[in-house]
Amino acid sequence: MTLTRRQTLSLGTAALAAPLLPSAFTWSAQAQEDSMAEPDMLGDELSIYPISHASLALVTSGLTIYADPVGNAGMYEGLPPADIILVTHEHGDHYNAELLAALTGENTQLVTNPAVHGMLPGDLQAKSTALANGESGTIMDLAIDAIPAYNTTPDRLNYHPEGRDNGYVFSLGGQRVYIAGDTEDVPAMRALTGIDLAFVPMLLPFTMSVEQAASAVNEFAPGVVYPYHYRDSDIEQFKALVDEAGGATEVRFGPWYA
Repeated sequence: MTLTRRQTLSLGTAALAAPLLPSAFTWSAQAQEDSMAEPDMLGDELSIYPISHASLALVTSGLTIYADPVGNAGMYEGLPPADIILVTHEHGDHYNAELLAALTGENTQLVTNPAVHGMLPGDLQAKSTALANGESGTIMDLAIDAIPAYNTTPDRLNYHPEGRDNGYVFSLGGQRVYIAGDTEDVPAMRALTGIDLAFVPMLLPFTMSVEQAASAVNEFAPGVVYPYHYRDSDIEQFKALVDEAGGATEVRFGPWYA
């Protein structure tokens, strides 16, 4: 398919249509509201902006991508407007229809999983492409693959059921990028190849443990990996486990909770 072109957050609000995450799961985005941090760089072209928790922006001279934007529009001040907005799934720390409306310009295109696509207001839905697990689309000349994202541990299956939610793989600024969304170390993640930059969650019980995340990363061996969506997880342990494996993956930390 081809197309032409932070107040405090709380899960468990009306935006969450199903009993997914506890309402006590909150964090403050005030630090990101106060100023836009300098980006990390990968190569000469790709700027990486951690925003908060699971939200991030990737910027090149020709294209700007926001992934799972939540919070408020002030968190994105200083960034170029989004050309493409990716939404992995419907949870309130990944999907906020009001913010999407504020960030969606005349030429912005959205890419979502089918469940979110069905929730969007009509004007946003008209700008959106739904990709199911395993599907691919080309948006603004950017080829995007939808990677399955789901829980596999029996007592976590209600959080992210198989077949509903997405991760995404695409090439931007000369780098092959994987944004995992909320998932455990599923076979589709472990089978990835040629990934230069990955964003991998680790937060129990909703996604995966630090050990699961490190094991998966050591298998698909991205050039650079950022732990994100980790809250109080031990990302130093994650780094140690990746480093101990002796591969070439560089673990970087970003200020998602600064």
